[in-house]
This record gives sequence, structure tokens and C-alpha cells, in this order.
Amino acid sequence: MALQLNDTAPDFTAQTTEGAISFHDWIGDGWAVLFSHPKDFTPVCTTELGYMAKMKPEFEKRNVKVVGLSVDPIEDHARWASDIEETQGHAPNFPIIGDSELKVAKLYGMLPATAGDTSNGRTAMDNATVRTVYVVGPDKKIKLMVVYPMSTGRNFDEILRVIDSLQLTANHSVATPVNWKQGEDVIIVPALADEEARKKFPDGWRAPRPYLRIVAQPD
Repeated sequence: MALQLNDTAPDFTAQTTEGAISFHDWIGDGWAVLFSHPKDFTPVCTTELGYMAKMKPEFEKRNVKVVGLSVDPIEDHARWASDIEETQGHAPNFPIIGDSELKVAKLYGMLPATAGDTSNGRTAMDNATVRTVYVVGPDKKIKLMVVYPMSTGRNFDEILRVIDSLQLTANHSVATPVNWKQGEDVIIVPALADEEARKKFPDGWRAPRPYLRIVAQPD
């Protein structure tokens, strides 16, 4: 069955460029981003891995770990890292899972069970569906899934924006409006009645409609 939001992210043990990890234990009590790639030495993914390495400090500020996955052996990842550093200015500074037996890709439904058990002989097009970003919370639940085509580079600034929203809304009775960015006004959730809302937001709010209660972002 396909994974859905709020499902528990499937746990697994795998070898990475930084040693073996057990996914849930590796996440610990923080957040995680798992982003997958169909093949090493592919152009779009090269740019993505370099940019993610550049952005890693921003994720760390938010208590978010980053792990990549590519349907190729660890040895290929190590050789690819040199290309990424030379062309993008940043080498991967996070673990990259070697999924040469396709186990994690199939566990997460990115490849069908009939895909076989080896990356040998498979092209990027064969693995085109291995292009997903998962954001996993401290409860090990999937908070976000975004699937990209091979021809479109992923927007990791947007992933960071969503994490800001997820972490804010997990701790306060608010939701974030369209194109929201850190520090901007938010919306009181409909489940919170006005009487309760006055206790949580004593400075009040503006409401162009009764169901649209806009308030400053809480600390």
C-alpha cells in the first residue's frame, strides 16, 4: 500500500557513506529529511546534492538531519562526491544510502516489488520514480512527501520553509497561509473556538471572515 502523510516512515538498516544506520535510531528525537535519487552521476541530482550540502547548516539549526539515497553502490557515491564538489562547490556532508539492492526504494514504494534486487544494468529512466523528498518528524511519522520528475531540480528552500511551518504548527494552534515565511502572520486553526483562542492569543486577532482569524506568529 502506498505511503501517506502521517504514516510511520518505514524503518530500515542500511549502509551509507558515513557507515551503517538504523533509520529510526538515527533520527533520534529530532527531524529528518530523506531525499532519493535514481542514479549516481546524473546532472540534476549533482546540482541537488551540492546545494543540500551548502544548506545543511540551516537544517541543523532546526534540529533536522539530512540523508540522501541513491540506487547505486556506496563506492559510486564516493566517486560521485568528487564531481559534486568540483562542479557545485560543496561535497556532500551528510550520509548517502547505498541502495544497490533496491531494498529501501521498494520499502518506500518508489519502485515496484517486481523491480528486482540489483541496480546493475538499470538506467536512470528505469529508476525515474526514485525522486521523492520525505520529511519525518520526531514521532517517526511522515509529515511531507514531494515527488519530482527527473527533469526538474528540487527546491530545497521550499522544503526548509515547510519545515518551519511544520515545527511552528506542531507547537501552536495555528496554520500558515499561502506563501508564508518565517516571522509572518499566521491563521488560528478552526478547531480552536474563540473563547479558547482569546486565552492563547490575548492580544486578539483580525478576522475578515469568522473562519479566517489572522494573528501574529507566536514565539
